[in-house]
Amino acid sequence: MRSSSTPKTRPAPDLQALDARFEQAGLQRNLRGNAADITQRMRFARAAQLELVPVAPVPRVAANGVEWLPVAGWEKHGWLWHAFSTRRGGLSRAYCAGDAPGELNLGFTAADDPETVARNRRLLTEAITGDSATPLVALKQIHSNKIVLADAADASREQPWKADGQMTDEPGLLLGIQTADCIPVLVADRKRRAVAAFHAGWRGTVKRIVESGVGRMRLQFGSRPEDLIAAIGPGIGPCCYAVGEDALSEFESQFAYARELFREVYDADPVRTKYPMLFMTQRAPGHSPIGPSLHLNLVEANRRQLLAAGLKPRAIHLVGGCTSCQRELFFSHRASQGHAGRLMSVIGIRPDAP
Repeated sequence: MRSSSTPKTRPAPDLQALDARFEQAGLQRNLRGNAADITQRMRFARAAQLELVPVAPVPRVAANGVEWLPVAGWEKHGWLWHAFSTRRGGLSRAYCAGDAPGELNLGFTAADDPETVARNRRLLTEAITGDSATPLVALKQIHSNKIVLADAADASREQPWKADGQMTDEPGLLLGIQTADCIPVLVADRKRRAVAAFHAGWRGTVKRIVESGVGRMRLQFGSRPEDLIAAIGPGIGPCCYAVGEDALSEFESQFAYARELFREVYDADPVRTKYPMLFMTQRAPGHSPIGPSLHLNLVEANRRQLLAAGLKPRAIHLVGGCTSCQRELFFSHRASQGHAGRLMSVIGIRPDAP
């Protein structure tokens, strides 16, 4: 007996080509045949906010009280210094409650005392290298894809380099990247003993700072991708990083896989879940502020760039943690409406390593 429903058939070859073009642009042809609405925006994968929260790592506590995050497995590289800082264990009072212990703000922000920040930086270098006098090279970050070659003299520059990435093969200094939601990425060449650090906000990520940074290491040091290891540190997670259509458009203009980096995320508000009728509006679907928001996964975006640069998946370590929703451990510019200290991610080469 023939079914009453019409079986689905494959579109004609010319329509298959048209559909492929639409998919590249993030659109799809309206299959209902309405000539007035031939295309519509493709849907994103959807998730609840809690489903996307990355696991917070367990910090290591140094003898001087500084709490920092190591990269699992990197301790076997005895020549390598590295760390992702937390907000715990410093002297700053600018961003904590009156009765709370001091915090490890590592950025020269307007709200904090410069000498206190300098002392915090010495505490961090002491925690990681054993010597508070270890040169620490920081940058004036500008959300670019500019990368500089650093040396120990840069630690005492009156005006730091304006850039968002730095690299070196000089032993005895630390390269530092400041973040308060953006993604820090550390890269090390196991064979040639060269290191790099990158600051990747969404603008720097669109400009491929990490991918081009690995290319710079290949040119400068002769690094081979198969010899590189990388760590992506704590930043704002896909659970919290709501973005607008401008960010989506920028990513779509640069990456064929761009839409895989975005999710529609529903607010896990228990009141809204229990009483949905209270939040209904008379506006047309898609025009109400109530509903899912578009979230970007910057960690995955930068992991993809490392893969595109030739690193093996097993050579890329995700440290974990969301700076926005795990504020007891991290500073977050977005979650604190701009009143935040700065974390620092550091990497360097031991001067006495065999």
